[in-house]
Amino acid sequence: MRIVDIVEKTQSLKSDIRNAYVDFSQMTCSAVAVVTDVVKDGKPVIGYGFNSNGRYGQGSLMRERFIPRIKAVDQDSLVDADGFIDPAAVNRAMRVNEKPGGHGERSVAVGTLDMALWDALAKAHGLPLWRLLADRCNGGDADESVFVYAAGGYYYPGKGLDALKDEMRGYLDLGYDVVKMKIGGDGIDDDKARIEAVLDVVGDGRRLAVDANGRFDLQTAVAYAEMLKPYDLFWYEEAGDPLDYQLQAVLGEVYPGAMATGENLFSVQDTRNLIRYAGMRPDRDWLQVDPPLSYGLVEYLDVLAMLDDLGWSRRRCIPHGGHQFALNIAAGLGLGGNESYPGVFQPFGGFADNAELAESQVKLHDAPGIGFELKSNLWNGVLKSLV
Repeated sequence: MRIVDIVEKTQSLKSDIRNAYVDFSQMTCSAVAVVTDVVKDGKPVIGYGFNSNGRYGQGSLMRERFIPRIKAVDQDSLVDADGFIDPAAVNRAMRVNEKPGGHGERSVAVGTLDMALWDALAKAHGLPLWRLLADRCNGGDADESVFVYAAGGYYYPGKGLDALKDEMRGYLDLGYDVVKMKIGGDGIDDDKARIEAVLDVVGDGRRLAVDANGRFDLQTAVAYAEMLKPYDLFWYEEAGDPLDYQLQAVLGEVYPGAMATGENLFSVQDTRNLIRYAGMRPDRDWLQVDPPLSYGLVEYLDVLAMLDDLGWSRRRCIPHGGHQFALNIAAGLGLGGNESYPGVFQPFGGFADNAELAESQVKLHDAPGIGFELKSNLWNGVLKSLV
């Protein structure tokens, strides 16, 4: 199995929504295709990938550094003992001559290509990716369904409390039992009103998560923690800067409820420091490391090994991203669940058209690969035209 070609196209994710830190008026996304020499049903096996939302497209980095490195090495060095593409070997080839630290945007470029490599590998084996991962990395055990929550509740021009409540009712009608909304964009009093409006819809704080997207300093994070305590929420997410481990540690001393963070940590090293120094509590807190943003599934497997060494259960991991790649990873590796974007970041967010969802559990597909071909707006609108 050899790589024949790699294609990247930058796609627009422009919208009027915003969170506490950024708006999405200029947001882009890289979609990639890895073409192989394997032929099935008369067609070449092609793996597809894209980066998760919130980080811009990385086409220039891919074209200038990472794709040329893949093409420059002996292709025999990029396959495993059975002759199939080895994503770990390709990952190493992409990262040659990259200094440690400062992971930033390059981790997104590598992670996007990594997604396509795993899609191609699973297709070449004729297996859904979740089954391939379970067999290779989880002793054959896989979850038949995965917990998912609906992420939304963004700030939007002219969107009042009634519209916010209607949005959340829509998620419940789709089969989600847990929803997430944004906070930190308009002040604590406004957010308190927004939270109570959503609680009128979902009925229980344990069915609502809130996300500050790293907006707060320590004083504000603590003030919000005091405001949130009585609601007993599903979680309080990313209160401060993702690398401010002291802020997170202090917050854990004053906020008894569950907290979540990690979507903006892009390496094993940064995640290890989070566990060591941020006061994260393995009995209640959640880790949201996002594989396509953090050098890919190859790196994520190392993150899980590190967490195991430090006494954390992988069931405390719910990746950020809200797409089919993370869903396959969650099922095949036995994670705690997966994010979902049923209403935003289309066509990349969400799952297969025929995915069965009830009580915040979604069942897995049986098609080879990640299953992108089963999501018609993504397949017909973006991926099919890449090559």
